[in-house]
Amino acid sequence: MNSTVLQPTTTTHASHPSTFFPDFKHCKTKQHLTQLHAKLIKTGRIRDPLAAAELIRFCALSNPPHQDLQYALKVFDQMPQPNCFSFNTLIRAFSDSNDPLQSLILFTHMTQYDDVLVKPNKYTFPSVLKACVKLGCLKQGKQVHGLLLKYGLDNDGFVSDVMGEVVLWNVMVDGYVRVGDVGNARRVFDEMPQRSVVSWNSMISGYAQHGLFVEALELFREMQRERGVAPNYVTLVSVLPAVSRLGALEIGRWVHFYAGRNRVKVDSVLGSALIDMYSKCGSIDEAVQLFDSLLEKNVITWNSVINGLAIHGRANEALCYFEKMQESGISPSDVTYISVLTACSHAGLVDKGLSIFNKMVQTDGLTPRIEHYGCMVDLLGRAGRLQEAEELMLKMLDEPDDVVLKALLGACKKHGNIEIGERVAKRLLEKDPKDGAPYVALSNMYASLADWDGVMDTRLMMRQKEAKKDPGCSWIEVNGAIHEFVVADESHAKTNDIYMMLDEIKEKLRLVGYKPDTSQVHLRMDDRDKESALQHHSEKIAVAFGLISTTRETTIRVVKNLRICDDCHSTIKLVSRLYGRRIVVRDRKRFHHFENGSCSCMDYW
Repeated sequence: MNSTVLQPTTTTHASHPSTFFPDFKHCKTKQHLTQLHAKLIKTGRIRDPLAAAELIRFCALSNPPHQDLQYALKVFDQMPQPNCFSFNTLIRAFSDSNDPLQSLILFTHMTQYDDVLVKPNKYTFPSVLKACVKLGCLKQGKQVHGLLLKYGLDNDGFVSDVMGEVVLWNVMVDGYVRVGDVGNARRVFDEMPQRSVVSWNSMISGYAQHGLFVEALELFREMQRERGVAPNYVTLVSVLPAVSRLGALEIGRWVHFYAGRNRVKVDSVLGSALIDMYSKCGSIDEAVQLFDSLLEKNVITWNSVINGLAIHGRANEALCYFEKMQESGISPSDVTYISVLTACSHAGLVDKGLSIFNKMVQTDGLTPRIEHYGCMVDLLGRAGRLQEAEELMLKMLDEPDDVVLKALLGACKKHGNIEIGERVAKRLLEKDPKDGAPYVALSNMYASLADWDGVMDTRLMMRQKEAKKDPGCSWIEVNGAIHEFVVADESHAKTNDIYMMLDEIKEKLRLVGYKPDTSQVHLRMDDRDKESALQHHSEKIAVAFGLISTTRETTIRVVKNLRICDDCHSTIKLVSRLYGRRIVVRDRKRFHHFENGSCSCMDYW
């Protein structure tokens, strides 16, 4: 957290040690310090708490290389009666150091001290709370805050000034966020009498870090309406992951425009975040354009643009930028190779992917991570080389995670290999019996073979284990607002208009001879019910909403949390031709750009 503990505005208070020991003002070196210390010992003045306090202050708060916290602590330990100034000095210094725990130890000593004159004052609490945040000690932070109230310092003039700079409040918000208690973080945030940009950044970042992306964007909009505070560099970096996750391109463009208008430097960190945003919001051309315009390029920015091209299925361009990266003198990182292998996987470039994997290990000397193996299993699995994919997985040094196993299970489902699929599903269920995905995939494979006993057994097991399946969900941004839909959703204000458009689409598809692919519905029901179920998938509802809510020139952009099904893919291809619209769908794996009845994935996904 970038908050700073404010110091007293007056420096000539009668009790301040430096008033009585001016020699310390001229102390510049450690040798000079030890000479002054020796003089204090020789003259006996070291027994004066003010002299020891000033010696501690110099050791603890000087800039490196003169700072010596251990020396200060030794002087403190020799004081027969440490005063409040000495405690506060050390607590503050250690809270800013790599050993904040010492601040809490000192604070505990202070509050348990027998001398009634040594008790926490208005300068103590900001540093103690800061130490609690750095250590992630939420419980202790609450206790410290309670003591602050107990001592009646919440209305103290200095503390009020500090709270005017929102240091104490920011510490509490940041502390809750760090331990994952976002609800209480927001409660404290809402109770703040005044908020700084740090306050807003902490809360926005907290929402984004914990997957509450809609809440992050809503708070970002609220921040823009707040008087006296404006988004800064940290704000933009904090909100962009939420923008990317929800595919909120218009908001992302506004962030980019805001940075330029307010002269916020687009360095490698913000630049990478913007490239990632444009890529994940479906505008890969803007991502590439931004990358090409960056004056500063490092491995992170290169990785961002290569990954963007990879997830959009533009494998040849991704490989081209991979070559340019190396020609520019920047060595690929392990993350670079994940992006390049992803590009090969989405394009079916099996031999190229194998060659690049071998180069990474044999030429660049990088040890494959589990993510690299995941890419290779996905690459081989998509191409139908399931036995090779399983053999590679078995050779992994680490235990395959659920991402690797699910990639192979998905390939088994696609190619109808029930034998390997059962083995993979078993391993997944051993890892997490409550994960619904393996049950569903296995059930669908049995259904595709008309093995209804297998379907019933699998679904019964799923119920017995109380396993949960992620519901399909799609988002679409229209005029800067995010609209969310689930399967058969009827909660939207424009539900009637949406369903009228769905019926219109159904009729147009019928007239051109399209028949829904009911094999995608793995339930025992008649074809009419299966067609109805397919018609109301969340991505189709989102596309229908896009058709009634945007102009013909506007690209419809939809984000889906799961893999797009075959019927939705075929339907949206035809919709793009029948309505003359460009439609971009980002599913869990990649982007699909639909135009004139075709998809950029070339039906390989």
